[in-house]
Amino acid sequence: MPINVIITKNFNHLSEVAARIVKEKILQVLQKQNEFVLGLATGNSPTGLYKHLVNMFNSGELDSNRIRSFNLDEYIGLPGENPQQRVLHQESYCYFMIQEFFGLLKKKFIETTVPYGCLIDQKQLVNELEANPEDWSELGIDAGKSIVIKENPTSEYLNWIRKTILEGYTQKIENAGGIDLQIIGVGGRGHVAFHESGIPFENSSVLLVKLDENTVENAVQDGHFSSKEESPLYAISMGAELVYKAKTVILLANGERKVESVSKSLLNDPNPDIPISYGQIYSNRGGNLIYIVDKMAGRELLINKETLKQKGIEIKEL
Repeated sequence: MPINVIITKNFNHLSEVAARIVKEKILQVLQKQNEFVLGLATGNSPTGLYKHLVNMFNSGELDSNRIRSFNLDEYIGLPGENPQQRVLHQESYCYFMIQEFFGLLKKKFIETTVPYGCLIDQKQLVNELEANPEDWSELGIDAGKSIVIKENPTSEYLNWIRKTILEGYTQKIENAGGIDLQIIGVGGRGHVAFHESGIPFENSSVLLVKLDENTVENAVQDGHFSSKEESPLYAISMGAELVYKAKTVILLANGERKVESVSKSLLNDPNPDIPISYGQIYSNRGGNLIYIVDKMAGRELLINKETLKQKGIEIKEL
């Protein structure tokens, strides 16, 4: 299917347009099946969309009792003595979703699921990785790495992470019938969730990711964590290949910081350096990919409109 790019006036307009499209897709799918499986993202980009969706669910325009959701990612190593404290930490993505979406619904979804990162003890993870180097390998050419745990590792803890945390999340999505519509944002370097630049597309299902040191340092500098020692060093994340198995993917991007990654993801050939560029492969295989961006984030796309048209990418400016 062709990639559809919608250029909006600003963030508020982007959020309104995205909400209308999500609503139409939900109503369309629920005419044919009992449940709709919604993939969700954190970050600033979807917050406006979530406000509109909350209003739609609470007013009865959409039926929240027929929605099941899965989130893209979650930290490992949040401060806290146990999983309960970690999952309710103000920087956890679970907490973010409660604040921005789930906690605002009058009627809850069938089920909401966030990757099980808060179940992992970061200190034990680091100790097991150091003690059992033959049990795992790193993938990626940049600072952020995917930690691939081998089959039947010596470490029981690493085996539990592989089977329960990583494969378990993948299996739960499959048991739900796959994701009908996945909402994603885009990182400054073109990453989706914690599938960071340089991590291969192939076999990127649910990943254990060692975070780029710049990511960790920026989180401290931005005030999210008091020190590097208090900051997560790892995360659980859907990989690009899994993200783009959804029947529809909606990418949201706004602002100057997203210009380069948005433009490169469509103008250049697919490349792990820009993980969202995997969307081109997804589209060529029949996936329904929609970019909804504001004028600033879509600036280079408008300049190169004719080039994109030749690639089968349709741009509509609202």
